[in-house]
Amino acid sequence: MARPRMEYRCEACGAAAPQWAGRCGACDAWNTLVERPLAAAARVLHPAGAPVPAEPAVPIGDVELGPAAARPTGIVELDRVLGGGLVPGSVTLIGGEPGVGKSTLLTQVAAAMAGEGTDVLYVSAEESREQVRRRAGRLGALAPRLWLASENELPHLLAQIDHVQPVVVIVDSIQTVHDPQLGPPPGSIVQVRECAHQLVREAKGHGLAVVLVGHVTKEGGLAGPRVLEHVVDTVLWIEGERHHALRLVRAVKHRFGSTAELGVFEMTDAGLREVADASALFLADRRPGTAGSAVMPALEGQRPLLVELQALVAKSSLAVARRSAQGVDGGRLAFLLAVLERRASVPLAAHDVFALAVGGVKVTEPGADLALALAVASSASDQPLPADLVACAEVGLGGELRQVGQTPRRLAEAARLGFRRALLPHSAPDPPAGLVSLRAGTIGDALALAGVQPAGR
Repeated sequence: MARPRMEYRCEACGAAAPQWAGRCGACDAWNTLVERPLAAAARVLHPAGAPVPAEPAVPIGDVELGPAAARPTGIVELDRVLGGGLVPGSVTLIGGEPGVGKSTLLTQVAAAMAGEGTDVLYVSAEESREQVRRRAGRLGALAPRLWLASENELPHLLAQIDHVQPVVVIVDSIQTVHDPQLGPPPGSIVQVRECAHQLVREAKGHGLAVVLVGHVTKEGGLAGPRVLEHVVDTVLWIEGERHHALRLVRAVKHRFGSTAELGVFEMTDAGLREVADASALFLADRRPGTAGSAVMPALEGQRPLLVELQALVAKSSLAVARRSAQGVDGGRLAFLLAVLERRASVPLAAHDVFALAVGGVKVTEPGADLALALAVASSASDQPLPADLVACAEVGLGGELRQVGQTPRRLAEAARLGFRRALLPHSAPDPPAGLVSLRAGTIGDALALAGVQPAGR
């Protein structure tokens, strides 16, 4: 019997090599190349010997469309991000920092869908059934059609799917699932890649909606091979700081809809609570009349959010003044400080500057430029901004103000929450009724309209 063709694959990154070497040429890891049989390409041969495709190509207009209606998860904020819910045959990967609430959210999703008559299989590959049962009881997530299994071996997991015949399968987490026939330990590149491929084939072949939980690396990315993010249909990311209750769910990749939507949740003792009015939550503890505070209307997808930006300017005792940014882009802050000093005569070189987006939210869009610059100038001069003022504009290197996209939608949200004045560039459209526009062409003009007189002038 002829010996099968062999190849060498790196256990660290999965790269193939024609022969053994001490170091992988792709990831530079040492002693990770393992010999394995080379999988032969499966081809169907014509009787005459010529190869033929397993499924012939057809004109794209003749392709029959199967049912692709999304199945709602029962969590409105999550359905907003998913574009309606989970699509049959799709695979969704959810990532986030440890403790951010991935398992909590999926337990609530599983119970909500099971409560609507959908058979859901929750596979816990990390926790025991008793641990998951206690969490579900605390969350009020006990449903008769929610099935629970504790498996971390892929053959047993697939057998559980065959036994339950669910519509939705949740695997928590993919990094702890392994196939004993592959050899490498759980969590290795090979195991994560091959187990993910098997689950993708299971989803496509049986029309299941599969949800995978992914671990993150110390750099903040999803652990495992990069191919993991490519083979799935949707990648969701849960953001939030351990010391804040706010949780934001975004779609990094979504083959069935937009990646611009945002879901807002609040972590409570009873699990993740949906936040319908996120702007009111962000401004709930705002103290009007405080120097260094400015409000901007941000836009996440089609959803406007009012966010408070705060700045603190203090005389520095260091040779090089400190610049600290939380929730705002540090590079953008440094750029705005330079523009303020050069174009508006705000002295900042010898001062420490601390900037913050309140509530744990992250604002990195250019539309935050004007509000952040006003907050810095307000703190530097110790002159508070008007309590009913919002600011929305991009700032250029010359100190000029430029309009940002979807300004009417942003200003409508500001008017709804009781703001009466909007500081805008000349090119911005008119605000809705009840909101007066203050027009400025430069950052210096904006400071004057806001009632902030820089100390350097």
